[in-house]
Formats: sequence, C-alpha cells, structure tokens
Amino acid sequence: MENGLDNLLVPSLRKSIEENLGKDTLNKIETRLMERHGLGLVQAIKNFHKFDSVLREFFGAGADGLEQKFLKKIVEVENKKQSSSNWIYMKDPELSRIFLESFADQDKKAILGSVMDESLIIAKILENCHIPQTSGYRKINFLIDHGLLVSNGFELAHDGKKIKKYETIFDNVKVDIIKNNISVKVQLKKSLLAESSILQTVQIFT
Repeated sequence: MENGLDNLLVPSLRKSIEENLGKDTLNKIETRLMERHGLGLVQAIKNFHKFDSVLREFFGAGADGLEQKFLKKIVEVENKKQSSSNWIYMKDPELSRIFLESFADQDKKAILGSVMDESLIIAKILENCHIPQTSGYRKINFLIDHGLLVSNGFELAHDGKKIKKYETIFDNVKVDIIKNNISVKVQLKKSLLAESSILQTVQIFT
C-alpha cells in the first residue's frame, strides 16, 4: 500500500536530489534503477530502499550523507527521544503551499476535517460535507495525489465490492507566520513515520 507521507514528499525530494547530484549523475542513476529494478526515478523514491541501493553503487558509504542532505532541505523531523508526538516541519515552500492551499479551500478543509478521526468512503465524505460530487471528487483526488489523504482499508458495498476508505495522514497542523515567513508544522498519524519508506531508510531525526 502506498504511503501518503511518501507521496507528499516525492516531488520535493526528486527536485532536491537533482539539485544536489546534477542532471548527468541523476540520468546515470535513473538508467541503473531501470536495469536493476525496472523502476523510474519517482517510483524508486517511493520505494526508497531501492533508490538507496543504487545510490550506494555510485557513492558507497557516502550515500548516507547525501540522503541526509536531500531530505534536510525539505523536511525536519522532531527528535524522537524528546518527543513522541511525530511532528514534522515542512522546510520546502512547495510542501507548505500544498497544506496552505488545502486549508484555504473551504471544501478541502471540510473533507480533511471529516476524516481526521475516522476513515470513510468517498461517497460518505461528500455526503457529510454537503459537497457536489463533481467538484468533490476532483478535490478529494487532489488531496490523495498530494498525499494528504491515504487509503487505510475497505468497506463492503451491498454487492460485495470493496470500496476504499480514506483518512488524513495527520492529527494536527500548525501554521506560524513570522516576518512574512510561513512555517508549517504537521503532526503525523502514529503509524506513518514507521511506514514511510523514505524516512525509515534515511533516519533524519534531528
């Protein structure tokens, strides 16, 4: 099952990797990923241990420092020893923008609020939020594609078909504005750090 947090991080992480390695090296890594795993770069980043194995072919033990560098540019995870609250800081402006845009839109905000504490099928989300189906599906797909909503099980329909249920990837979001700088801090659901292929491979706890 895809991890919502990984979906959220992939575009920013891909950009950070390219900025750090340069296009020529990245092209060589992409070629090797396809040879070894049959994966393009984006899919390999979602299955980060596979990206990690190819990076080590090129850089050996130096891969550890590179991966830390890739990630620390976009997120920072609170020290696990000091806090069990799973807070993660969005250092990349694009990641902050996704959260701000989602909470600025009243429909998206209502959708996220409806599945903060329980997972629901899409039809039930739209019904609870009184959102029209056409625009509602579009907005829910935006939240799924960007990793803010994640599937976490199924509900059986009357005909026996399985329908996906969705929940948010977070329990809480804090936005601070200091001298025109916007800081977004997200409290992840307990299971997400443990299930994230990216964060578990790199271990970026500060």
